[in-house]
Amino acid sequence: MRELSLYNCRLDRRYDIQRELGRGSYAEIFLARDTVAAAHTPHSQVVIKALNVFLQDDLDADLERTLVENFQNEAVALDRVRHPNIISRLGHGTARDLKGTIFHYLVLEYLEGGDLQKLCRERVMTPQNALKYIEQVCAGLGHAHRNNIIHRDIKPQNLLLTKDRETVKIADFGVARVHLSDAPITRVGTNIYAPPEHSPLSVNEGVITVSKLTPAADVYSLAKTIYTLLTCETPRFYANQPITELPLTSRDEAWADELKRVVERATQSDPLERHQTVEELWADLIGMRRIAADEEAETRVRSKLDALPQARVAKGYSPIAPQKPRFDTTRDLRKRHPLIANRQPAGNFENGIRIDQQVVQPMERFEDYHPNVEPEASNGNGETPTVANIEVGPRKKRRLLKATIALAVVFTLFGWLIYGAYYYVTTHPIYQNITSLFVQTGRANTDINLRPEPSADNEPLGVVTKNSRVRIVKTQNNWYQVDVIEQGRVSSTPLPTTRGWLYRKYVDLD
Repeated sequence: MRELSLYNCRLDRRYDIQRELGRGSYAEIFLARDTVAAAHTPHSQVVIKALNVFLQDDLDADLERTLVENFQNEAVALDRVRHPNIISRLGHGTARDLKGTIFHYLVLEYLEGGDLQKLCRERVMTPQNALKYIEQVCAGLGHAHRNNIIHRDIKPQNLLLTKDRETVKIADFGVARVHLSDAPITRVGTNIYAPPEHSPLSVNEGVITVSKLTPAADVYSLAKTIYTLLTCETPRFYANQPITELPLTSRDEAWADELKRVVERATQSDPLERHQTVEELWADLIGMRRIAADEEAETRVRSKLDALPQARVAKGYSPIAPQKPRFDTTRDLRKRHPLIANRQPAGNFENGIRIDQQVVQPMERFEDYHPNVEPEASNGNGETPTVANIEVGPRKKRRLLKATIALAVVFTLFGWLIYGAYYYVTTHPIYQNITSLFVQTGRANTDINLRPEPSADNEPLGVVTKNSRVRIVKTQNNWYQVDVIEQGRVSSTPLPTTRGWLYRKYVDLD
């Protein structure tokens, strides 16, 4: 087993690796700071999931190729099921560590609230809080199933919380697979939560054989997760078999009989005897939800019981996925960079990596940094010249500095001149009269939040209801700045202003 050497590194000239969060059978997980993102923004800290094929002791060419393909499939699955209650992929790439090992990586959002297993250990969860999380998981998992993705490893450790612990997101789609695939079903998942059809404990004798995986597999794991959240005990005594009883500490609860009935059906060994969708499982929990709502109503207003599980959108979520990754599946991951293999550069370098102000950055080829110097040229001391030790004459430096300052002043003055002309023209009454002849109008095709800025990373001003008439004022990227002419229906909360930004896909132009 060979670990990646990424400590004190800046990955892709952007992500400063801070510490390791964990390690699996084929990947290492690191916490990193995004130097491009502003501090205190939702994604100023990210998770780097680095593929490390050398964690496998019996690595061969076929296994290496399979691991890379599975890693890419995880990224594809995350993009296909992008949802407010599923962890988002923010980027990807290929890089070298300090020892020259080439590896692929995914950039994922960082959820500071920990997982639901940790939350259960810290305190007893009320039925109301547990059902809040269960509803969000059902919303995300149902969305994944509708997009033909089956998770196959639902458990409390894979349900992560935002910093305020109000939103839960499904993580780790590393073993997810396409719904109704005809390929053989491999044994994956965690023993306690995995259904019999792909449990690691399964054997051929006495186990129901299924040729196709269905959403009922995730229903089984979700039901055992619900058992854990509400009883604060793992169903270890029911591994690979239906849950037939609740722990003694929970049997006297008002909701105990309803919970037992639902989870017993959802954990049947035969997938056909379970709930077939998570929406069906959520609907079957209506009895328990009513009991929990009645208990909640004693202290505050009773919550609305939705027929379908509702998602919860946390700050920073975007429905737009980044560029699709295409990782090389050849054995290039074993190769070392030519700069490392052929020679050791002089100066403040370690294994072909330049160390600059305690931030270690992977170097590209020497020619990429200084194309006018031959890589094997000597600097007079018998050393290979590097970016760190190439000197520029003082006179040339002064001329370059003066030219840079002059150019900056010219561009600044020119920019202000252009801005002044633009502001004068656009605010002139004649311009307003001309543009009013070409005003576009449209209608909202659904209820949509009116935003103060063209971004979802802000508090909405209010709700523009379906069929509301709007006037398009400005277009920016995928957003319209609009004036609300007429609301489609009377809203319980009037808009504080009639001007704001709407996401353009929810506006049909006339």
